[in-house]
Amino acid sequence: MHELTREQARRIAVRAQLLDAPRPTDLLAAVRHLTLLQVEPTAAVAPSAHVVAWSRLGAAYRTSVLDDLVADGSLVELHSMLRPAEDLALYRAEMAVWPGAGELTEWQADLAGWVEANDDTRRDILAQLHDEGPCTAREMPDTTLVPWRSSGWNDDRNVRRLLDMMVQRGEVAVAGAEGRDKLWDLAERVYPDEPPVPLEEAFRIRGERRLRALGIARLRATVSPGEPNDVGPAGEEATVEGTRRTWRVDPAYLEDLEDTDAFQGRTALLSPLDRLVFDRKRMAELFDFDYQLEMYKPVAKRRWGYWALPVLHGDTLVGKVDATADRDDGVLRVDAVHEDGRWSRALREAVDGEIASLGRWLGLVVER
Repeated sequence: MHELTREQARRIAVRAQLLDAPRPTDLLAAVRHLTLLQVEPTAAVAPSAHVVAWSRLGAAYRTSVLDDLVADGSLVELHSMLRPAEDLALYRAEMAVWPGAGELTEWQADLAGWVEANDDTRRDILAQLHDEGPCTAREMPDTTLVPWRSSGWNDDRNVRRLLDMMVQRGEVAVAGAEGRDKLWDLAERVYPDEPPVPLEEAFRIRGERRLRALGIARLRATVSPGEPNDVGPAGEEATVEGTRRTWRVDPAYLEDLEDTDAFQGRTALLSPLDRLVFDRKRMAELFDFDYQLEMYKPVAKRRWGYWALPVLHGDTLVGKVDATADRDDGVLRVDAVHEDGRWSRALREAVDGEIASLGRWLGLVVER
């Protein structure tokens, strides 16, 4: 059992997410370490995947590099995450036993029943993709016999819900985009032709790789869409002062904790979906940071802004920058900089420098 201070735990998390001073220089290598970049089309500043890449690589990052990695198949989208293509072998065994191995839960059985009830539509989609190649969901006729019913978000989206489940079954995959619409194709034409890793081994490796990317994580967490916030038994047990839970830590990050000069931090502006802050419970317990993504809140109830960027300084989350890219006017509009606590002049200058760097990267003039 490792006993960590909060400062040590934070530094492990920052280093694991490639947010300390030594910046990575190769995007593909960085994504292989991080395991994923989340696909989110909201572009209040820029799409989240690009902001995450810029936060790591800095001014040297060009969005075309990520686009090229997707186009040449080095990165593949699965569950709204861009993942290294070779990692798809870690998911194929799970796809083969969809909706789950062993005795099914009620909701798993319901999903399987809905897909079975619309099997003719599923077969029609596979035939259309086989004959015509990549298509958008709009180009696929809705012939479902049993419509999808939900709390409202996915009503009348039968084909899209069926496509989502066909992804989970390993039948179709995202093959690109046409404007804001995803292009779908047969999975066998998108995923690498590699043998699947056996199910239990795949779960173990995925947990270990997730922990390597997070540094320190929860043993268990509620199910989250796309990617879990927990790592299961991966790594080693640790306690963190001031928290009650037992954590899992990657021992690779423990070697130089006693050397207080080993950690070299920097100032960074983060996407609201950055993995450093995505697990809000972990964020609150380790960083004591109060933050929510407010894009779904009414304007009057927002404290920090529609898509406010968390500010990392060293091993501490210190504030939020409320900024919007107005490409029509050619400006990065900074509506507010929210300081958590009292900032020093040096910290303000460091944040101003990152805002200026963000503007240059976007090709926009900063307006405050």
